[in-house]
Amino acid sequence: MEKVEFVVIGAGLSGLATALVLAEAGAEVLVVERGDYPGSKNVTGGRLYLDPIRSYLPDLWKDAPLERHVVKERLTMMAPKSSITVELSNERFRLPPYPSYTLLHATFDRWFADQASARGAMVISGYKVDDLLQKDGKVTGIVSSGDEIHANAVVAADGVLSFMAEKAGLQKSRAAKNYAVATKELIELPPHVIQDRFGLENDEGAAQLFFGSLTQGIHGGGFLYTNQESLSLGLVLAIQDLMGKSDSNPVEEPPSLSPNDLLEAFKDRSEIRPLIADGHVVEYSAHIIPEGGFRAIPRLVTDGMLVVGDAAGFTLNMGVTVRGMDFALASGVMAARALLRAREQADFSSASLSYY
Repeated sequence: MEKVEFVVIGAGLSGLATALVLAEAGAEVLVVERGDYPGSKNVTGGRLYLDPIRSYLPDLWKDAPLERHVVKERLTMMAPKSSITVELSNERFRLPPYPSYTLLHATFDRWFADQASARGAMVISGYKVDDLLQKDGKVTGIVSSGDEIHANAVVAADGVLSFMAEKAGLQKSRAAKNYAVATKELIELPPHVIQDRFGLENDEGAAQLFFGSLTQGIHGGGFLYTNQESLSLGLVLAIQDLMGKSDSNPVEEPPSLSPNDLLEAFKDRSEIRPLIADGHVVEYSAHIIPEGGFRAIPRLVTDGMLVVGDAAGFTLNMGVTVRGMDFALASGVMAARALLRAREQADFSSASLSYY
C-alpha cells in the first residue's frame, strides 16, 4: 500500500495546473494519466485566452510552446449558397502581452507536464484508474489493476465524462442536451502559405467561427484556427440533435448525415477550399465537450475530493466566444489553493474543501 499527499487523475490543463501549484508549495503530488503521454487524448480547437489567467501562473508563459497570437477575429454566417463574414482587427491584439493564442494539446500538454515535474510533481502516463478508495463516505485514494494508492485528497481531472465524479456521487446523471461532439482535422501547410492566405505576419494568427447552414439544421457551428504549420478546422455538433431527439420532438428521426459527412461538406465550401488548398490532413480527432452551462455543473467537492476542468463542466460557448482552456487552468490553480489551505488545517472534509 502506497500513500502520497495528493493524487490528480488526468494530465490535462486543469490537472497539471493543480499539480504544478501543489508541487511549487512543496506538497507531494502524483498525476496519473490514462493516455500514452500528457495531451495524447486531449483535443481542442483551439484557442487559449491568456488575459484572465496570466496572473495565476505568471512565470509560465514566456517559454510556453504556444502557436500564434490571435490578431484577427472572423465570424462567418453561412447560407446554402452564400455567406457574409465580419472581421475584427484591433491594434491591441498586436501588442504584448498578447490576449490569446492558438494551441495544440499534444505539444503544450507534454511541455506543461515537464514544468510540473520540474517543480517536483510525479507524472505517470499509461495509468488507468479503475476506482476510488472510499472509507466512511470519504475519498481516500485510487485503485488501479488491484493496486491501491492512498492520499489525503484526490482531484478528478479526468475529462468531460468524469467517471471519478460519478463514483464519488458528485455527478448524478447526464443529459444529452448538455454535450456536443467536436470533430477536427489538423491540416498541414507551410507557415508562409498560412500567413499569405490570412494576411498575417510572423507569429500572428487568426480565429474564425462559422454558423448557419453548414450544420444542416443541427445545433452547432464550425471553427478554423491558424497554428504555426497547420490549420485546425472542425465542427461542433449537439449530441441531442445527432441522436434525432429534442425537447420539442423526442421521437424525431436521426439526421442522415454523420459528423464526418458534414465536415467534408464544410471543407468543400467555397469559403474554405482556398484556405486549405494543397494542405495535408495529418491528424483527425473527435471529442465530447460540455455545453450545459452553469446549470449543468455538478457538485464540485466531497470529503477528500475536488472536481476540476471539463470534469466540472467549466466551459462557455456563446457562439461568438468559445472558452474552456482558461477555465481549466484557473480551476486547477484554485483547486490547488484550496488543497494547500486544507493541508495547513489538516482538514480535507467537504466543508474545508468548499473553499475551492
